[in-house]
Amino acid sequence: MRILRTAEHRFAGIPDYPFTPHYLDVEPGLRMHYVDEGPAGTSPVLMLHGEPSWSYLYRHMIPVVAAAGHRVLAPDLVGFGKSDKPASVDDYSYDRHMTWLTNWLQALNLQNITLVCQNWGSLLGLRLAAEHPDRFQRIIVGNGMLPTGETRTPAIFSVWKAFATHSPWFPVGRIVQLGTERTLNKYELAAYEAPFPSTEYKAGARAFPKLVPVSPADPASDANKAAWKVLEKWRKPFITCFSNGDPITRGGDRYMQRRIPGALGQPHITLRGGHFLQEDSPEDFARIIIDALKAEMAA
Repeated sequence: MRILRTAEHRFAGIPDYPFTPHYLDVEPGLRMHYVDEGPAGTSPVLMLHGEPSWSYLYRHMIPVVAAAGHRVLAPDLVGFGKSDKPASVDDYSYDRHMTWLTNWLQALNLQNITLVCQNWGSLLGLRLAAEHPDRFQRIIVGNGMLPTGETRTPAIFSVWKAFATHSPWFPVGRIVQLGTERTLNKYELAAYEAPFPSTEYKAGARAFPKLVPVSPADPASDANKAAWKVLEKWRKPFITCFSNGDPITRGGDRYMQRRIPGALGQPHITLRGGHFLQEDSPEDFARIIIDALKAEMAA
């Protein structure tokens, strides 16, 4: 496996991203980057990004939650951000991503976690919580789901999958902009492009759409079904905060509220924004996290 590493100068001077970098090898020679802010002795809030973003997506939320007295960890998935990037699309699979993320979780020995996830952060994070339920205290999902391939995918997803697989042009900044209601400035667009100095660095971003289970025969379908069996008995807090402008995940919040017992009586909310609600409603999203942690302390 040929591994690429984005040069650090690509990230120099990015506005609103002052975080000290941390690195961990999730397998020999493969390095994952993560943000680790706030008091180290507190219960961690784990923020998982998706496609084709990186921990920069949470830049406006991390300081707010950390300032409220919580430890916040935001890793860059392998293939994204400051993490290493295997050079071939074939180097990526759902199971490999799960292994890399699990190795990171276990190496840091995180406990009593509040999971915050969106997009592919949900496909990985919900599996992670279901496979390690003793490590997780609550789950907060925004614009995400855990598909098993048993339900039909939206037509817009099929278009996106075909584009990611076949288009010679893959403009990451513009892709994020398409999923965001507010207009990103040139520095924000550049920050989303920063991890990818050339086309060969984008294999992980191109790989993700075709790894989503779209039929019961998909390699990840059985593992996701097993995770759902755990989630259907999940009685710890489960909160949804989807946006009102995401055609890909629309309705997923109500679906999870019906199936997951821990969702009963929780303060579910619909936020303003597109697919990347961290860009459109970061303060409101952060407030949901802080309020959920306050509710635990008051209980």
